[in-house]
Amino acid sequence: MKAIILRPISIFVTIFMLMFFAPGGATSEPYGVKDADTCLMNMTVFSDIHVESNNYPRYKAIATCFKNAEKFEGERDAILSLGDSTMNGQNIENMILHGSAALLLKNERIIPIPGNHDFGNGEGDFKKIQQRWYNYTEAFFGKKLTTPYYTDDVGGCRIITLANEEQNIDCMHISDDQYAWLELQLEDAARTGMPTFILAHYPAHWSAPINPDSKYDLRTILANYNRDHDLFYLCGHLHNLPNSSTFHTWSHFPEVYVPSLSYLDENGEICEGTGYGVQLELYPDSVLFRVRNYYFGEWEENNGEPFEARYMLKNPIAA
Repeated sequence: MKAIILRPISIFVTIFMLMFFAPGGATSEPYGVKDADTCLMNMTVFSDIHVESNNYPRYKAIATCFKNAEKFEGERDAILSLGDSTMNGQNIENMILHGSAALLLKNERIIPIPGNHDFGNGEGDFKKIQQRWYNYTEAFFGKKLTTPYYTDDVGGCRIITLANEEQNIDCMHISDDQYAWLELQLEDAARTGMPTFILAHYPAHWSAPINPDSKYDLRTILANYNRDHDLFYLCGHLHNLPNSSTFHTWSHFPEVYVPSLSYLDENGEICEGTGYGVQLELYPDSVLFRVRNYYFGEWEENNGEPFEARYMLKNPIAA
């Protein structure tokens, strides 16, 4: 289906879904960054949205999260979606996902990252499903891509998106071409003096070169860069609820495991684990990550304290 006709068809389908399966308005109070006077850039991060064509409770939860996300006060620089936005990469799922983003996340800049479910989750024609993702990405986000990995810039910070290049479920298969491209992007990002954000669906240690004789190792590349520069790796895939591993530095660079936005119990019903995302805020001396539940419209707490992590920058940003 050509990109030019995807947008009107998707919006028509989504209007029907919103009318019959996700009525009602937002439940969240207005919210914003922690310190609006000094915040230089901010992004909302979602992962594992998992739009599923015949799962109406899940869609109701997703629509509520999107509506609540729009209660943000002030200027948001971007929304990041870290993959598995659909369940099987089907056309109908992509229509509902992208139509919902267009109608409920109005005028937002959205940076999409593909996950294993977006490319068929181990089944189907990988190249065909990948091309479908390219088509929707162009139609709704204005990105005409020829590879699933690409770069962007938000608030002066380099955004580097990594992606799987083979049909599978268990890990991110990366070609030597993508690794070489990554090294060039990091070299270029270092010249800016600003933090660099690496986005991927899989955790860094779940990566593997396509070439078994490859010289590349993702964690080594990122750890070496982080010695002198400020690098942050954000991913999903694990569906973990917020816990002690949400923010960690196991691989010698900060990693953020973003929980699943769409989380249902064993009966397929909305439960307390649904709706989680992360608010990313850049300040002159630090990067702050804050866990928020977008379904219930509230900041997450950990033992009575805000569930958040602040990383001090090795290279503070001059005023």
